Amino acid sequence: MTERMRSVVVGTTVVIIGLITLAIPLVLSSSNLEIYVDIGLFTIVVSGLSLLMGFAGQVSLGQAAFYGIGAYTAAIMAVHKWPSLVALIAAPIVTAAIAFLIGIPLLRLKGHALAFGTLAVQLILLAIIPETPSFTGGSIGLSAIPPLRIGPLAISSGKDYAYLVWIVAVAVLIITRNLTRSRPGRGLRAMATTPSGASATGVQVESYKLRDFALSAAYAGIAGGIYVFFIGYISPDAFPVMLSIEFVIMVVVGGIGTISGAFVGAAVITIISQILTSLGTSPSLPPQLPTVLSLGVYAVILIAILRLIPSGIVGALSELWKKTQRTPSAVSSRSSEERQEVASAVDGAGRTDSVLTGELQSRDATMVKETSTGQQ
Repeated sequence: MTERMRSVVVGTTVVIIGLITLAIPLVLSSSNLEIYVDIGLFTIVVSGLSLLMGFAGQVSLGQAAFYGIGAYTAAIMAVHKWPSLVALIAAPIVTAAIAFLIGIPLLRLKGHALAFGTLAVQLILLAIIPETPSFTGGSIGLSAIPPLRIGPLAISSGKDYAYLVWIVAVAVLIITRNLTRSRPGRGLRAMATTPSGASATGVQVESYKLRDFALSAAYAGIAGGIYVFFIGYISPDAFPVMLSIEFVIMVVVGGIGTISGAFVGAAVITIISQILTSLGTSPSLPPQLPTVLSLGVYAVILIAILRLIPSGIVGALSELWKKTQRTPSAVSSRSSEERQEVASAVDGAGRTDSVLTGELQSRDATMVKETSTGQQ
């Protein structure tokens, strides 16, 4: 397939997916529309987490904390009569600033210590919110959050939020794609594999880690800001530790370090979560069953993905696509080229051996002649 044909196929695919995305909210019920919005929100959050884990090599178990910080920022500003659009814009900015300050000491940790450190951030947040009722609403939360307005346009219905969420999600995916293909993106890739080697080539490892951490938090912040205007209510119960675990599972299922893997992982895990919730909320079953089911199923999914397709769904499909592109003619052509290279190498080795043999024979003859002359 030529480069031009590949560009046409990719462009056509993008247009088709875009049209389908615009048409889906028109045919969904209100409950399914909420799931569709959740998939878009989680796609935004997981895009940042995939950027952090797949390109910077940093594991975060507290991504839901930044999701919550963005939501509370937008909610508090909106309740205190700030324009809703200003509150939404402030959500990722405040979240990124907090992540930047937290990341200065936090990113000195590595491996499991960093993962537990990010988890501690969320636990601290969940401990602070109930103790500040005058500011955050405490355990009860904040209600009567005004609807989002963008200029004269009021975003009120579920369809409006579905379009808004997916516009932001597509923009985030495009930004992430362009970033990973830029010079900083190549620096992140090098840093994820060999930090010492990346540092030796001039990559500012600590600075890159901190910026990537802040950008990942900003993604979660904008998603949290949209979420709170969509729901119209916020409480700490919306940001449990389990949500951070789900975000990590979404990254692994979709494919760590892949752009489209964020969407695939978010869609698969969100749909599975809804199915488990529906199964576990039967009146005849104990109320703890949905949580137990989620933990068990997520554990099985995570083990299966890591054992069978460690590159995730998108990574596995990409590898399968590459295999299908290896046509018999291409394979035979490649084999012919390899045989020619081997033959050339053998022929060159033979000529080298002949030259060396001739030189050795000439040198031996000279040495024999000199020896006989000396004896005479």
